[in-house]
Parts: sequence; C-alpha cells; structure tokens
Amino acid sequence: MDNKIIFLDIDGTLILGLTAPSPRTVEAVRGARAKGHKVFLCTGRNMPIIGRDILDVGFDGIIASAGSHVEVEGKVLFDSVLPEKTIQECLAVFHAQGMYCRIETAEGIYTDPQMEALLRAAKPDQSNSELIRMQKEIEAGIPIRTYEEYPHNGAYKICFTSRDLVSIERTKVYLEDRFVYAVHSYGGSAVCFNGEIIPRGIDKGKGMELVCRHYGVDLQHTIAFGDSMNDLEMLQAAGIGVAMGNACKELKAMADTACETVGEDGIYHELCRRGIL
Repeated sequence: MDNKIIFLDIDGTLILGLTAPSPRTVEAVRGARAKGHKVFLCTGRNMPIIGRDILDVGFDGIIASAGSHVEVEGKVLFDSVLPEKTIQECLAVFHAQGMYCRIETAEGIYTDPQMEALLRAAKPDQSNSELIRMQKEIEAGIPIRTYEEYPHNGAYKICFTSRDLVSIERTKVYLEDRFVYAVHSYGGSAVCFNGEIIPRGIDKGKGMELVCRHYGVDLQHTIAFGDSMNDLEMLQAAGIGVAMGNACKELKAMADTACETVGEDGIYHELCRRGIL
C-alpha cells in the first residue's frame, strides 16, 4: 500500500502555542490528502477546544481526549466518558496532596480556581507544549469554567498541576493501577509540574488502531507526529513515529526519527523527505 494514514498531534506539533497553523503546515495536510493519503488529528484536547482555524485546514477525522473520542469522516467510532464516581475519587486523591485539577468534558473545561495563579507563576520548559498552551489560554482570555460550574456528568480526562513531584508520586499509590500517568517536561527550576491521567487501555495508539481497522489498513502504513509524553503510545503504534525537533528528550529517545521543530515546519519537511508531498 502506497497511501498512508498520517496522525498529527496539535500542540507543539501542528501549531505552536495558540497560533494558527503555518501556511506550509496547511500545505502539507492538504497536499497529502490531495494525493490520496488520510490525515487525522490525534490530540489530547477535547473536542470543544479544537478551534475552527485548525478544523478548517481539513482532516479525515479526529482522535481527541487522548484516545477517548474517535471520529472518522464525521462518524463517531468510539466515545468513552469516565463515570462521575471515578472523577470524584480522582479529584479527592489529587486534592488531598494539595494539587489542582482540570476536568475535560464534552461540554468544556473546568478547573480548580487556584490553578490559574500556579500556571501564571510557571516558567515552562520549551518542550512542555501542554503547559505553554494552558498559559496562552489564560493570556488570550479563553473562557475556562470554574469547578462550581462543572455539570457532574463524567469526563474524558483529568489534567493536574502540582508544586512538587513528590505529591504526584503519592497519588500513584491510589490511581496507577487504573490510569497511565503522563508527566510533562519541566525545567530544573520548575515551580509547576503538570500532567494528565489516561485510563489504561485507552490512548492515542488505541485510537489509531480503531481508525486503521475502519479503513482495513495495517498500522505499519501509518506515520505519527508528536512532541510530548502523551504522544508516546501514538508513536509506538505507528509504522513510523516522528518526534518534533522541539519534543521532549524522552520522546525523541524512542521515536523512529526526529524532524524540524514546529516553528520550522517540521511536518512539511518530513513529509517531503518521505515522498508524501
């Protein structure tokens, strides 16, 4: 099979911060599709915060919420929401360690009110695209609702922030049997450590498997691009796993190859090298 299915993370891969996709990145996505390849978003974002400037580029489908929601050409193949009882249990564990949480649902995002102050004080490692994005959301005035507005109907994912790594480790005793932890890159002088928990058995790689099964295509015919540790399973599942030049060192170490940074249009150049464009 000559045609590929290409999976693209958003933050730190398709775009930098909250900027629009660059002209060359748009050219890469549209050019690949024009030649018969399928191109999918494969993101930790939940559906409500995937902006129109991204969707209007044009994709064949979306894997959202780190694999908890999968759509192919407008048809939902998979949608898994954590029950409210589980959400409350997780929040209790994190709050007991003085950590703040961000709940991502089909309706939107809800956070502990103290999280904003901690995010504002953070000086993120430049490979931590998730923390950079959350800071940019605050700067741009994007409405993030408070926990008091949370509808208590379950959620796709919980993200967390902590002032220290010890607190994160303490929560694993209660949750690691059911959730995979993705702790994002941090600098030596970090005052904010951030990450997310993803239900075991649900991840971006599993979402890719569903997409490939839908098209009757083997995973070896896929290419995946990512930059952070919530992209680990995606790159492991792909026939070719590509780490962005700005990716964290842990992801680069296990990727098949690395391309230029998102600011240098890494997706475009890598697809050119591989004869996709």
